[in-house]
Amino acid sequence: MKFKKYILIISLVFLFFLTTKSSGATSLKGIENFPESYKPYLNELKSKYPNWEFTALYTGLDWNTVINNEYGNDSNLVPLSYTDEWKCTTPGKYNVEIDSGWVNASKNAVEYTMDTRNFLNPVRIFQFEKQTYDETVNTKDGIERILYGTEFYKRNVEYYNSSGNKVILEEKYSDLIWDAAVYSGVSPYNLASRIRQEVGPFITHSSISGRVEGYEGLLNFYNIGATSSVEDLGAIKNGLRYARNGNNASQETQANFLLPWDSPAKAITGGAVFIGSSYISVGQYNLYLQKFDVNNERKTSLYWHQYMTNCLAPYSESSSIYKAYNTSGVLNSSLAFVIPIYDNMPEEICERPDIRQEDFEKDNTSVYADVSTVLNVRTGPGSSYDILTTISREEVMTRIGRGVQNGERWDKVRLNDGLVGYVFQSYIKEYKEEVEEPPKDEYYVKFDNTLRVEENVISNLNYEDLSVESIKNLIDTNFSIEIYNNKQKLLDNTENVGTGSKLILKDTEGTIKYEYVFILYGDVNGDGIIDSLDSLVIQKHLLEIKLITDEYLLKSANIQKTGEEPTSLDILKIQKHILEIKFIEQ
Repeated sequence: MKFKKYILIISLVFLFFLTTKSSGATSLKGIENFPESYKPYLNELKSKYPNWEFTALYTGLDWNTVINNEYGNDSNLVPLSYTDEWKCTTPGKYNVEIDSGWVNASKNAVEYTMDTRNFLNPVRIFQFEKQTYDETVNTKDGIERILYGTEFYKRNVEYYNSSGNKVILEEKYSDLIWDAAVYSGVSPYNLASRIRQEVGPFITHSSISGRVEGYEGLLNFYNIGATSSVEDLGAIKNGLRYARNGNNASQETQANFLLPWDSPAKAITGGAVFIGSSYISVGQYNLYLQKFDVNNERKTSLYWHQYMTNCLAPYSESSSIYKAYNTSGVLNSSLAFVIPIYDNMPEEICERPDIRQEDFEKDNTSVYADVSTVLNVRTGPGSSYDILTTISREEVMTRIGRGVQNGERWDKVRLNDGLVGYVFQSYIKEYKEEVEEPPKDEYYVKFDNTLRVEENVISNLNYEDLSVESIKNLIDTNFSIEIYNNKQKLLDNTENVGTGSKLILKDTEGTIKYEYVFILYGDVNGDGIIDSLDSLVIQKHLLEIKLITDEYLLKSANIQKTGEEPTSLDILKIQKHILEIKFIEQ
């Protein structure tokens, strides 16, 4: 009997060892060292950005073991507003708020967000970027570009101190973020995107207001220690408790992290030191690894040391980093990405929970793109999904799933290089059909399938890429093209198209033949960006401080598309878009 007890104890110890300590992570640099299912996507990225480097992090962890440890324990949450497919359906947990507005994620949601193959595109790849400070890449201008659309953008720092007095500093928020990056060694772009993710677009957020009762003067820009709680403002109060003394940390720890965080400079810099020493230096050196504790470097346990509970946080924050890099012109720099890989991963990439498998019939048909210019291949069945690549009309692909959805139909296709994505069904034909060439001896215009053209109005714009050059690439015509903004200024190829911008098509004699107006729902001031300034325009309209008189700007403010005046619900939709909780449907 005693012998059996010893066997049981040994077995339990061995099981504990397996679940807390991996057999050792191995890093191998180069696309050739990745599994075959990764290579088509990485080769596509490398063809666009030859200076990027990719490292495979073989975690040595079993896929099913990882998912079982991450699912169903309150460590992975999704917004309550998400569709049911995203939510845990375990009895007693479905739609039960773990934190205000947040519920447990479904197993499918955890699998989707942890399958690293889902995010090998130019936008979402940045959740795998190494997050160390690099003076050759990082700039203050880049920080400001990440903060654009928030109240932190080009704004002097202001806060309330412990005495309840408002303090306004000469430094801007970008100055403090830059200083924090230099001091801590953490990328300032990472810090800026974290602030945007954690406290949103408003400087009045309770975590950084300094005005929470009982925690006056305390600030926590990264919501460090803000664990979930059912108490009113529970998570925020937990974060402010940490800001006071690190939850009764040692004097040495408090000194290292510049605690208490009773000023923005101490909170932003001290928090950056915490992130650097607590995460980046222990093997959690990118957004993905900070969310999912799966790298055993210099640690003795797994799955618990996780910075955030929002399982889509790396997905959202990567977009902010991409935008900053794109607008500041550093995408072609030498950037390094480390991508985790698990043992026994599914052969097929785990789909988003809200992509319904019953919306596709199995198929194996050769098809081609029936477009005059290029066809976008996307990560999901809709124009709001990220673009994986573009293909020309000459390329042939295999349709592996025929869309049978209601309304717009999208097909699932596999390209010749193995890349799998989605294309708009109306713009592909079976390969046996002949390709119709546009007329050669007369004027013509054909718009890409991603655009919606109704009479003289063009909508369904991709809000992440609105440059004049990108818009022109979506129009096949032998007319000359000019695009003006809503103030009648001729735009160059690098400037953004926004609501009220006009597309002018002219013949060889300079005569205007066609004129179209663009609408980007949520872009109420016409600058081509959806941000807090647009919320302010609607607020002023509702309060009759300054009415929106332009027909198209007013239409873009009615995000609900009811044809009526905008309401506070439209403001809420803009706020959710900014926070990347739910993007505005164009």
